[in-house]
Amino acid sequence: MSTIIVFPGQGSQRNGMASDFYETYREARAVFDEASEALNLDMAKLCFNDDERLGLTPFTQPAILTTEVAMYRTLCSQYGLKGDHFAGHSLGEYTALVAAGVIPLANAVRVVRERGNRMQEAVPPGVGAMAAIIQPDLPMDLLSRSLNGLTADIANHNAPNQVVISGGQKDVQTAIERYQTAEIGLKARVRMLAVSAPFHSRLMKPIEPGFQSLLFDAGQQWDLSHSSKVASNTTGNMHEPDSVIERLTRQISGTVHWVDNMRTLCALRADRIIEIGPGRPLRGFFRTMGDALGNTQLDAVTNLTSARQALGA
Repeated sequence: MSTIIVFPGQGSQRNGMASDFYETYREARAVFDEASEALNLDMAKLCFNDDERLGLTPFTQPAILTTEVAMYRTLCSQYGLKGDHFAGHSLGEYTALVAAGVIPLANAVRVVRERGNRMQEAVPPGVGAMAAIIQPDLPMDLLSRSLNGLTADIANHNAPNQVVISGGQKDVQTAIERYQTAEIGLKARVRMLAVSAPFHSRLMKPIEPGFQSLLFDAGQQWDLSHSSKVASNTTGNMHEPDSVIERLTRQISGTVHWVDNMRTLCALRADRIIEIGPGRPLRGFFRTMGDALGNTQLDAVTNLTSARQALGA
């Protein structure tokens, strides 16, 4: 049975995530221990207790990655799961690269901790904003025109019916107002996102050169021969070994082309797609793909109960 594994990104975190895996299986505990040692930070305490730091980007990103890798490795060892191809949404792309054997876990948590630090420091709190625009058959041409001349960008193309815009707070609001002045735009549902910075917008671009240097240093430990198993948010296609670092760098300020990722993955005609993480937003996005999804089975694992249901154990 061919299987695609996908991992959600920032925003899916919750207190207690993967605590049942940690309490039950040594494989999960080993992942948390390795991540804790790499960061000199008690990851179990951060993820399982009511810790306010879990909502802070520099802590959120390594916490989600640790949680997802712990779940994935446990499912492989205890439930016989084997992924053939991988993808992740934004931060989740790093989890996918770990799961595929490209980036060692300790290396990855250090990289995303620094990624979180730099993203948070790029724009002062309150300057930026992000908003989700949700509408059936969302008119991308109208949305693009609404962004003209503004410091606002398409951050995530999550599904045919959902786009997230990101940028300066006033410009994001102006873009929404422009969009909703059109008759078709009035049908949209708009939701402001509770985020600490305008991720995946041009306001993040100043940190890319320094982050690329960090990736080059970290990449000395990577096994890029496995990278073609992983989809790139930046291009929407599968990674190529000689461009992984460039694409991860551009992902900082660029659009997450998740719709294109889903098209690429659906074209593989796998038997099933399994989402693994503390939340399951990606399963809903895949359900919007209609005929492109074909007969591929969709499952999500967020805890041990759902793992047993999805994997028949």
